Amino acid sequence: MSEHPPLGIIEGFYGPLWSWEERRQLVRSLAPRGYRNYWYAPKADAFLRRRWNEPYPAPVARELSGFADFCREQGVRFGVGLSPFEVFNNFDNSAKTALAEKLASFDRLGISDLAILFDDMRSDTSDLAARQADIIHWVAERSGSEQLTVCPSYYSDDPVLDRVFGDRPAHYLEDLGRALDPSVQVFWTGEEVCSREITPGHLQRVSEALRRKPVLWDNYPVNDGDRMSRHLHLRAFTGRPAANSQYLAGHAINPALQPTLTTIPAITLSRSYEQAEGYQYGQAFYQAAEEVLGKKLARQVAADLLVLEDAGLARISGERHQALVESYSRFDHPAAREILRWLAGEYQVTDEMVQTQ
Repeated sequence: MSEHPPLGIIEGFYGPLWSWEERRQLVRSLAPRGYRNYWYAPKADAFLRRRWNEPYPAPVARELSGFADFCREQGVRFGVGLSPFEVFNNFDNSAKTALAEKLASFDRLGISDLAILFDDMRSDTSDLAARQADIIHWVAERSGSEQLTVCPSYYSDDPVLDRVFGDRPAHYLEDLGRALDPSVQVFWTGEEVCSREITPGHLQRVSEALRRKPVLWDNYPVNDGDRMSRHLHLRAFTGRPAANSQYLAGHAINPALQPTLTTIPAITLSRSYEQAEGYQYGQAFYQAAEEVLGKKLARQVAADLLVLEDAGLARISGERHQALVESYSRFDHPAAREILRWLAGEYQVTDEMVQTQ
């Protein structure tokens, strides 16, 4: 049995928000599997993004504080991912006042870990790494959080980031690693935004550039966005060899929009580290599916895997769609209800959601 890096959940997707009970159930299911971190950072929570400089309404603040307490009871560190929208373009006195107030509110809520997320924003500054490092150190001085983590603007080698958000500054990653205090963790998604494979050789290079081991922000099984939300991501993890652990400060998954179904691949990630070279992804899927769904529903999902994961909603015929609805309506299980909601189009994430959340 191999050791694995601290596993985590980053609730960082676009699309409909989960309920607090769905979050608690996910933590209950995964804490015994080595999931030791939970970052709350859904794109649909405007008070973490577009309206970050406004205080949380009291009822939401109470829910957040209660969930932080619940995570602690489960032995899980709870963090919030704040995206102070494009603040690095104009970090003036009003931005500083608002950010200081937000940090104080997080301290009052008992949030032990804080992530500052600079992803998915356009920059108009050439000294981006230095400016972002300055903001992180400014935050560190004013936050009571025990662990600070940053997501860079360019959090992957993927050229899609340059196409969408402008060309990355030369030596951005090296400059950020040099400027940041060694205590600050850095998120990284791999060679692609949604990496098919992540290898020790790649992680070693990134560790050297950043002067620290990254925390892997793994964009599987996330299925947000117009195209991906038409597919359920259920299969076991592949392309994440256990040898990666020596180059990682942590490995956190961005979950699927379906909180119960996401536990199936999440369990297989833990297994892949524990079993190392003995890991078999097909076997791991079947075992995890039985654990989460029970034998009968697991058999049904396995039989429909090609349709649910590969074909997706757009390619299911009307007749097959009706058969699937009838089939999953027979099960009284939250995962079956998630499949029914998906079949009804309730998890569809539109381009407009991605642009406005």
